Amino acid sequence: MADNNNLIVYCEYEDGRVADVSLELLTKGRVLADRLGVKLEALVVGDKLDGIENQIFPYGADTVYKVEDARLYPYTSNPHAAVLINLFREIKPQVCLMGATCIGRDLGPRVSSCLHSGLTADCTALEIGDHTDPKTGKEYKDLLYQIRPAFGGNIVATIVNPDCRPQMATVREGVMKKEVYNPDHKGEVINLDASKYTAPEDYVVEIIDRHIEKSKVNIKGASIIVAGGYGVGSKENFQLLYDLADTLGAEVGASRAAVDAGFIEHERQIGQTGVTVRPKLYIACGISGQIQHIAGMQDSSIIISINPDPDAPINAIADYVITGNMEEVVPKLINYYKKNSK
Repeated sequence: MADNNNLIVYCEYEDGRVADVSLELLTKGRVLADRLGVKLEALVVGDKLDGIENQIFPYGADTVYKVEDARLYPYTSNPHAAVLINLFREIKPQVCLMGATCIGRDLGPRVSSCLHSGLTADCTALEIGDHTDPKTGKEYKDLLYQIRPAFGGNIVATIVNPDCRPQMATVREGVMKKEVYNPDHKGEVINLDASKYTAPEDYVVEIIDRHIEKSKVNIKGASIIVAGGYGVGSKENFQLLYDLADTLGAEVGASRAAVDAGFIEHERQIGQTGVTVRPKLYIACGISGQIQHIAGMQDSSIIISINPDPDAPINAIADYVITGNMEEVVPKLINYYKKNSK
């Protein structure tokens, strides 16, 4: 295979479906590949991959590499890492993107450390741009800007990898937008023989039994979210938010500070270290608006902030600001809504 320096997305695959995060990365990858003037490629490793390309091509992939073998499903670290390492040595991609999922967090570092390529985890934005090395003055064209909050979220860092390839980044589910590029788009399917890319000893670990607990909270799909921060004050006060959510048909979310304080369970955490959401309405109660939290909800259509501090950072991105204590404001909202929605 030619050294074509393309952009490749590792696609996760479970129960006959490509993971949403992989489709989100293909959407973003298409934009980046066009900017670089290269092909967008996808890689699927697993078993029973019949017709999988039909889920991937509409998102703009020009090539789909399929590595199908019963031993490659379910995911285990060694054989999957071996496939990527050996394939990347062969096709030398410029950029590799993968989801910051359990699999991506395990696989990405193994591949990048073996190829000495470096990796930026949990990026919130990806762009293409130029870079001049301040020490040597050397100029680099068209690098991947790997953008993420750093130093506890006090700054947003742009990380570049001038010399090593591939430039690797992981991104959480929901951070990028998933959009079909062209429903009729078609590309090339390349079937690869697993035994050429893996060694027998890669299969020493065998999964005998596997249990996956499905998430009980569907905060990502909610069209209305009532979220509470440290300012809510207690677990008991969170009950008010549940009451408001029940009234509005909403889900309850939280900032990391509220989760760390033990007010609410981690599954409901929104932000850089939780889930990214895009509801039609986001009601933020007692949330100051740290950059990590804002990264997870800034694309909400309408944001209402309820906060006693008129200068809370979240107010800067809110469409409506109610200055006051949530203990007083939230019951009024519930009463008003009940009265006016009959």
